[in-house]
Amino acid sequence: MENVLRPVIVVGGSVVLTLLVGWAVDRLLRRADGRHHETPLWGLLRRGRVPFQLVLCTAMLRGSYAEAELLEKHSIGVGRILTLTLIGSTAWLVVRIAAAVVETSYTRYATAHRDPARVRRVRTQVTLIQRVVSAIVGVVAVAAMLLTFPAMRAAGASLLASAGVLGIVAGVAAQSTLSNLFAGLQIAFGDMVRLGDTVVVDGEWGTVDEITLTFLTVRTWDERRITMPVSYFTSKPFENWSRGSAQMTGIVYFHVDHSAPVEAMREKLRDILRECPAWDGRDYGLAVTDSTPNTMQVRALVTAKDADDIWTVRVTVRERMIRWLTEDHPYALPRVNTADAAPSPGRTLRGPRRDQDGAATRRPFEPPRTGTGRG
Repeated sequence: MENVLRPVIVVGGSVVLTLLVGWAVDRLLRRADGRHHETPLWGLLRRGRVPFQLVLCTAMLRGSYAEAELLEKHSIGVGRILTLTLIGSTAWLVVRIAAAVVETSYTRYATAHRDPARVRRVRTQVTLIQRVVSAIVGVVAVAAMLLTFPAMRAAGASLLASAGVLGIVAGVAAQSTLSNLFAGLQIAFGDMVRLGDTVVVDGEWGTVDEITLTFLTVRTWDERRITMPVSYFTSKPFENWSRGSAQMTGIVYFHVDHSAPVEAMREKLRDILRECPAWDGRDYGLAVTDSTPNTMQVRALVTAKDADDIWTVRVTVRERMIRWLTEDHPYALPRVNTADAAPSPGRTLRGPRRDQDGAATRRPFEPPRTGTGRG
């Protein structure tokens, strides 16, 4: 009877005690979250209740497994499995706690500061810091798991002895990976590009959607995702429309006839902008910037508070101005000159041959004369 009750008490007691402690800790975190609405730390820490319970249960089973006298022939294997589980769950819990602390710090900073550029910069930095912490914790956890095996302990001395050679070989083999890694840190703390910035890369306009230590993702206006190494942004030029102030100036070109009413177009532009909510009211203008034998080029300048609004203002001005010209001033639209060319001085144009009824007839083909002209 004792052989049956002992493992039940040890294993069952560990599970029950884990559930009770986990429930009590969760209740305390929930109360703290309800009392302190100014910080989301306590609510974010509740995400770690599962790894916390796993760490607690595994630790109690690992410490009391010898008293259970269960599967004594496989005690070494069971103990190693429990140890590996304890290491993995501890790493999981550390990552969750670090994520909660980092996210809480970012939330406090975003609440205290209203500058969108600075908030995006801090968001980029804390995101990469969180990824670095997760990577370090993962590497340490894997190394600790490997060291639980005796063969790995014996190989530790030889690995340390050859660390210099392996470091050189790994550095040469992973040159591009290391360059992307350092480029990611440079982007995070050099404030070159941030999450949410509007950029133009290789002629593609979009918003920075994700930044990691090795790659960066740009979400274009048509919902495509462009993924490129972060080293691209440290070695090649690109446009960052969110750098500094987000205010922008847009240009709309019109090709109209020379008789187009420029002053009336200027007044119509003012009326269109007053009815456009995306216009920020800072500035506008309309001027003739170029002319060709058939048309003249009119440039309209508009302003908006960010890249999205400047796009809206530009398309609105273009659509409504063309419709206004079509309805009220159709003569101002570009026209193709179809008049006959004037003859050059000293020459007359040879008209078609006509028959007795006055109808034009086709002239027969006459080959060119190639003789010397002698009779």
